[in-house]
Amino acid sequence: MRIELQPAYLLHSRPYRDSSALVDLLTLDHGLIRAVARGVRGRRRSTALQQHQLLLVSLSGRGELLTLTHTEQAAAGFFLTGHRLFSALYLNEILERLLQPADSHPAVFRLYQQTLLRLHEEYPLEPLLRSFEWSLLQELGYEIDFSALEPGHCYRFDPLNGFEPVASLSDRRDFAGQALLSLKKVLTGDPLLMTLEQQSDAKRLMRQALGPLLGNKPLMSRHLFMAGTE
Repeated sequence: MRIELQPAYLLHSRPYRDSSALVDLLTLDHGLIRAVARGVRGRRRSTALQQHQLLLVSLSGRGELLTLTHTEQAAAGFFLTGHRLFSALYLNEILERLLQPADSHPAVFRLYQQTLLRLHEEYPLEPLLRSFEWSLLQELGYEIDFSALEPGHCYRFDPLNGFEPVASLSDRRDFAGQALLSLKKVLTGDPLLMTLEQQSDAKRLMRQALGPLLGNKPLMSRHLFMAGTE
C-alpha cells in the first residue's frame, strides 16, 4: 500500500526504539492511520511532525502499521496554550478511541480541522466542544434521537436505548423535555447561542452518550483540565 502526499493531522506520538516514534494520523481520505516515523526523535528530529498542524504525508507498507516516508507542512502553523491546548488534546483523544483504523471519514477530518481553527480564533470553548461532540456522533452513526420527546415530560438518557420517560428530575441523567428540544435546536443551528444552562445540559448529555464508546480508561485531557483549574 502506498499513500502519497495525503492531508493529515498528528493525533498522538509515542517513542519507539532509539530515535523513532509510533504515530497516529488523522488523514483526509484514509481515516485513522498508525505508522512508524523513523528518525524523528533526538538531535536531528523532524520539526515538520507537529500536532495541530496541517501536514502532507506519504506512507507505505502492509497491514495496519505503515511506515511514514515523507512529511511536510501544508499550511502555516499556530500554537495553542492553556485550556485551548487541553481542548485540542481532548479532540485527539476521543478521535483515537472512536475511529477504526483505515475507516475513511472525510467529514470528520473537516470537522476536526474547523474546530482546531476555531480554537485558535478564540471561539468560546464550551459551545465549541459540545458542537464537535454532537457532530462527531452524527458522522459516526451514533446520532441521538429526539423525535419522540414531548415538552411537558421528563426523560432519562440511556446510551443504548435513548431517551426514556421518567416521573421527575431525580437524577443527573434526567432532563426536562422542553430543555432537550431547545438544546437540539441550538446545536443544529448556532451552538454559540447556547445559554449557560444549555451548556451544562449539553455537557451532561454528551458525556452520557460518549461514555460507553470511550471506555473506562480516563482521558488525560480531562485530568489536565482539572489540574489547570485548581
